[in-house]
Amino acid sequence: MAKRKKDEEYRTFQQEWTEEFAFVERAGSASAVCLICNDKIASMKRSNIKRHFDTRHTTFALKYPAGDSRKKACQELLCRVQVSQQQLSVWTQQGDWNLASFAGALAIVRNGKPFTDGEYAKTFMLDVANELFDDVSDKDKIIKRIKDMPLSARTVHDRTIMMANQIEATQVKDINAAPFFSLALDESTDVSHLSQFSMIARYAVGDTLREESLAVLPMKGATRGEDLFKSFTELAKEKNLPMDKLISVCTDGAPCMVGKNRGFVALLREHEKRPILSFHCILHQEALCAHMCGEKLGEVMSLVIRVVNFIVARALNDRQFKTLLDEVGDNYPGLLLHSRFAACLSEILTFLEMKNVEHPELANTEWLLKFYYLVDMTEHLNQLNVKMQGVGNTVLSLQQAVFAFENKQELFITNIETGRLLHFEKLGEFKDACTASDPAQHLDLQQLAGFTSNLLQSFKARFGEFRERTRLFKFITHPHECAVDSADQLLPRCLRQRF
Repeated sequence: MAKRKKDEEYRTFQQEWTEEFAFVERAGSASAVCLICNDKIASMKRSNIKRHFDTRHTTFALKYPAGDSRKKACQELLCRVQVSQQQLSVWTQQGDWNLASFAGALAIVRNGKPFTDGEYAKTFMLDVANELFDDVSDKDKIIKRIKDMPLSARTVHDRTIMMANQIEATQVKDINAAPFFSLALDESTDVSHLSQFSMIARYAVGDTLREESLAVLPMKGATRGEDLFKSFTELAKEKNLPMDKLISVCTDGAPCMVGKNRGFVALLREHEKRPILSFHCILHQEALCAHMCGEKLGEVMSLVIRVVNFIVARALNDRQFKTLLDEVGDNYPGLLLHSRFAACLSEILTFLEMKNVEHPELANTEWLLKFYYLVDMTEHLNQLNVKMQGVGNTVLSLQQAVFAFENKQELFITNIETGRLLHFEKLGEFKDACTASDPAQHLDLQQLAGFTSNLLQSFKARFGEFRERTRLFKFITHPHECAVDSADQLLPRCLRQRF
């Protein structure tokens, strides 16, 4: 019987599979790699690759039907991979073990480990493989591959530089291809007193929004607006950034950033000769408002800090306090800084009495009113802070969170003035305990309502610029709800040209 003739495609990768099924040929081996999930197909048959695409990526197939739309989407995927086929071919010309060394270097860098951990990882893999594959016929081959894999500190360093350069090139290419991009800038000083100027770029790649670090520049001299702008222009020129596509800048609100005449934003607008949206970081403003709440109740917070430091900062006191908690059956293992102060207050009073340390404020009703108010209000502020964090949040969602919290504060004021305290759990429990022990006792809650009112005014004052841009944000998300003739008033020139 004549041997069955193999299909011409059986062992050969067909270029049309990239545009049809999002697969590319793996350099140096007879296998193909999926651009969507990075899985490998060893047998290069159209049926195998099609089966993988149809079963694993049905959502992608539905979103991009066969034809020009899928072809374009697959080409974008190919451009997004961190290494191009040409670069990958160079990296893997020595075999699979070289590609594995890149994977190892990437794992070391992602986990923030030193480059010298490469040798440790290699030793670890050899020890594990020696036992794990003891009953495998190809054990010697596996061990040899691990031994041949280059993973020295110098190799990990070189691999990291190569990957970083490729990522940077891809990032710049994507920014140039994007219709617009925006920047978030921050200047701060690290523990070694070196000023660091960090930049984060936000831009669209296809249907995906990306937020990626663009650079962290050391500032060796002064950090005036002129110095920051000079460093930025040098970076923009070096990376060939499309400055005509820059539409907004978010800063930390420092004078060197937002100064009227010589601030970074003012110099940038003057240099570009066009309006550029500028925002004071909404998270930073929220943190400043929360800090102001602590300022109004400074005497309360300062005493809490002193007591916590007395217990935690001294080893003997810390051990004795933990022993006390165990004896009374408290669920907390200790006083973790300030977060458990309210829950352990009775035990703290007992411990201070044992140590002959007097803080009469801890038994003062007026002080305790402020303290429990601060506990509950801090909890509300923490919830707001968590809600505003996370990848993918837009300025519109952050703005809505802040405005919703402002509405809550108005409810809080009414809640305190009426004495119901539905939204102040700890304060309500303390009030009920005081009333139960002495029904005739009068608790002054009006000062707490005043604290909340001041906090509300702080929010309204700090977020004024976001109120001014409310119509712009609404136009971006719901353009059909805004009048067309008002677009010129809503958008800066660069956006008007786009729309």
